[in-house]
Amino acid sequence: MNMVKQIAVFGEVMMRLQVPGYELLTQANSLNYSFSGTGVNVGAALSRFGHHGYIITTLPANAVGDAAEAYLRRLGISTTSIIRNGQYIGMYFLENGFGARISRVTYSNRLESSFNTAPEGIYDYEVIAKQADMIHFCGITLAMNDSVRHHMKSLARAVKANSGIVVFDCNYRPSLWGPDGYEKAKPHYEEMLQYADIVMMNEKDAMFVLGMTTEHGQRMEQLMELIPVVASSYGIKVIAGTHRTINTDNTHSLLGYMYKDQSFTFAKKLTFSIYDRIGAGDAYTSGILHGELSGYTSEKTVEFAANAAMLAHTIVGDTPMSSEHDILRVMTESIGDVER
Repeated sequence: MNMVKQIAVFGEVMMRLQVPGYELLTQANSLNYSFSGTGVNVGAALSRFGHHGYIITTLPANAVGDAAEAYLRRLGISTTSIIRNGQYIGMYFLENGFGARISRVTYSNRLESSFNTAPEGIYDYEVIAKQADMIHFCGITLAMNDSVRHHMKSLARAVKANSGIVVFDCNYRPSLWGPDGYEKAKPHYEEMLQYADIVMMNEKDAMFVLGMTTEHGQRMEQLMELIPVVASSYGIKVIAGTHRTINTDNTHSLLGYMYKDQSFTFAKKLTFSIYDRIGAGDAYTSGILHGELSGYTSEKTVEFAANAAMLAHTIVGDTPMSSEHDILRVMTESIGDVER
């Protein structure tokens, strides 16, 4: 088994401020705080799977930055590459949905954060590229501003030039790109796809962000037509993602897929109850990356990723907390009684 050990993640660390239970912000008078972000979630999950995950980011040079760094260390993420500069951290407030009421995220102070205002020259791209066997980027980071995009693309180019594996999760968020968002995002997405070896996306990204067209009306048919075109157009080795269905009984169903070596592999459709949905997509991504790093077959990789995502829905907080053993066990056993 050829384990690639050094996995860098590039992205913002955010403070998550969660209303207890199912209360609204207008009802609650206390908040529980933690730290998260796509990179944090992926880095923590891969560290838990036995890799060396470390984060490339900028945190404020104050007590809040200290708290964030301590939290990341608890998750098993190496903090040696973190820059401390500026004074703000991006925050978001989370209200948990219930029944017909969906969960709601409200961002605060994001554009002024230390990460989003990090100046030119703050990261040493070449040093980072020499250390990283793999680096993970996210479309949420790409949405921030031109300065962040410059850092992101420069890092991707440097890692690619050093024969590292570049991972890009499309993760398009309409609220972050604003009006005419697809038009603004397209050239930046196209550039990141040119560097990427492993991409997380589905047919909606291909149609809306890349502007691809299809005669098909069904999601699965659109996926089967468009994803191979994206892979061959940009020279991408692996494209993976999920189709989610929200059922009338409040359960969710998840179908994981992976496109590699010019063929699709699908996981068994999983249906489950939700405790905390945020971060489950990052758990799926982590499962795909671990499978690729560990030399799993495509079948095992996509089943592992889907089950990792399912377990992430059962754990409070953004960050996937399951070990490889936990996930492999749930793949082979039905949900039973208490483990004693």
